[in-house]
Amino acid sequence: MTGQIHVASEGHLAWVTLSHAGKFNAMSRAMWRALRELFEDIQRGADGRNPDVRCVVIRGEAGHFCAGGDIAEYPAFRFDVQSLRAFHEEEVWGGLQAMLDCDVPIVAQIEGNCMGAGLEIASCADIRLAAASARFGAPIARLGFPMAPREAALVAQQAGSLTARQMLLEAAVFSAAEMRERGFLSAVPADEDLPAEALACARRIAALAPQAARMNKQTLREIQPATYSLLLERDPYAYADGAEHREGITAFLEKRKPAF
Repeated sequence: MTGQIHVASEGHLAWVTLSHAGKFNAMSRAMWRALRELFEDIQRGADGRNPDVRCVVIRGEAGHFCAGGDIAEYPAFRFDVQSLRAFHEEEVWGGLQAMLDCDVPIVAQIEGNCMGAGLEIASCADIRLAAASARFGAPIARLGFPMAPREAALVAQQAGSLTARQMLLEAAVFSAAEMRERGFLSAVPADEDLPAEALACARRIAALAPQAARMNKQTLREIQPATYSLLLERDPYAYADGAEHREGITAFLEKRKPAF
């Protein structure tokens, strides 16, 4: 089972559900590719193919948003520079970029774990609501590797530089209340009220002029500072075959504490 992304629609709303049973909806490589295809299809709709969709709600299945990446897949590709680069720059960023390029408003309905990849996906939403018990972080330093540059820039831009630094350098995990205080979330309803709150938000968006919403998203994209520069003097994926990288992932899979 490599996980799936389910899509359902009703009227002017579409629901995108991350689903990976037993792994808190961790993103597999297949799910990243599916995320890209799905949002590219939604964007084609915004250009005339399916103009009825005026708002997308993205959420997770079974009480969690997304706990990160599917680490069980990592040994097959992460220890080679070229395959590691392709994973981040083509598969992961392909999915995230498709969300960022989507002119249809996106609401994130977040509950449970929102870690690593989940945090990145949530960062692509226009409006984020989280259940009071939701938890946020990117503790990948425990796995012996850094966040890819474009992904780190995205998180820092949306969650704030201090929050990103604490998550990446301390492996800090924050509550929904803390993330609202830091400007990442628009609302933190009680757990049982989250679905209704997210639905109400999506309906408010869908009731307004769809062309205006799409033009507003285009404008907001244009005025955002650049999130990444390709003119890097270093290779951000040169760590692929490093000892820390191998130890961190191996220790996780062996369910032991890494020895860095």
